[in-house]
Amino acid sequence: MVKIIAEAGVNHNGSKELAIKLIDAAYTAGADIVKFQTFKAAHLVTKDAQQAEYQMKNTGIDESQFEMLKKLELSYDTYKELAEYCNSIGIEFLSTAFDKDSLDFLVNDLGLKTLKIPSGELTNAPFVLEHAKTGLDLIVSTGMASLSEVESALSVIAFGLVNKNDIEPSEEAFKEAYVSEEGQDALINKVTLLHCTTEYPAPIAEINLNAMKTLSSSFKLTVGYSDHSAGIVIPIAATALGACIIEKHFTLDKSMQGPDHKASLEPEELNEMVKAIRNVTKALGNGVKSPQLSEIKNKIVARKSLVAARDIKAGDIFTESNLTVKRPGNGVSPYHYWSLLGEIAKEDYREGNLINV
Repeated sequence: MVKIIAEAGVNHNGSKELAIKLIDAAYTAGADIVKFQTFKAAHLVTKDAQQAEYQMKNTGIDESQFEMLKKLELSYDTYKELAEYCNSIGIEFLSTAFDKDSLDFLVNDLGLKTLKIPSGELTNAPFVLEHAKTGLDLIVSTGMASLSEVESALSVIAFGLVNKNDIEPSEEAFKEAYVSEEGQDALINKVTLLHCTTEYPAPIAEINLNAMKTLSSSFKLTVGYSDHSAGIVIPIAATALGACIIEKHFTLDKSMQGPDHKASLEPEELNEMVKAIRNVTKALGNGVKSPQLSEIKNKIVARKSLVAARDIKAGDIFTESNLTVKRPGNGVSPYHYWSLLGEIAKEDYREGNLINV
């Protein structure tokens, strides 16, 4: 079954009340997981770092990344409340950490069993290593990355998963862990890769869904898709291509002030996406080509049988002129047509009668 992550991110605008409403919307839509972002702005960005182009466009406010993110922080106590609320209604809580303190909080205080490494942190080797050292399941997003950068991150993860603190981290140690049988087994057991195009919204021509196949064949890991495109078509297509996880930003209202609202789904759209993905998952089936239960009753109506093209007497020889093929399909299969030619009829047939053999 495809896991659907409803990405609330920072669309709570720094409000616990909005965050709870986002959780309710994700639960109502049928998502499996609702995900937030946990960070301290002071640990994440310098005070004069500029916003991304899409952030400036979406917020319409001339301010630094630090100023923008500072307004979107939630306290650790608030995250505890959100996690407890998720547990009480039956939806999994997940949050992406963007700094070491936040990661420690999610692991040690909230007890998360799965961690998400965001695209922007993929090349942050020390932070990737901290994730791996937890031994938890990892969802690794690969936006902006080349195949070699993904492999480098996986090398760090392999090292973190299998090293027992007796080897110092180094590029050589990472490579050795990555190519080892133990390291490969650990990656297969613990890591899911997400293909992603890091633009908001992502241009359709740059989605490159076939890269999911490349990731799968290159690393032999399960692969999903983190979507930043407009609408719900692309995540549905990714599901059909075999994504095991779909992640999608959502908001309560696209017109709200904030960097991610405009590139997010509203609750009704999230609902439609979840339903569509569930239907696609059902439609994919088990891959065995065989008659389905609903089809069997239609065989007689849709298929054909060998019938008498004209009256035939017992002792007559079956020929091309007295044998034909017509519906219904509950008689002798037309595949036996050639084997019957030249045979002697053992009974009388009226025109249109099914042939018996």
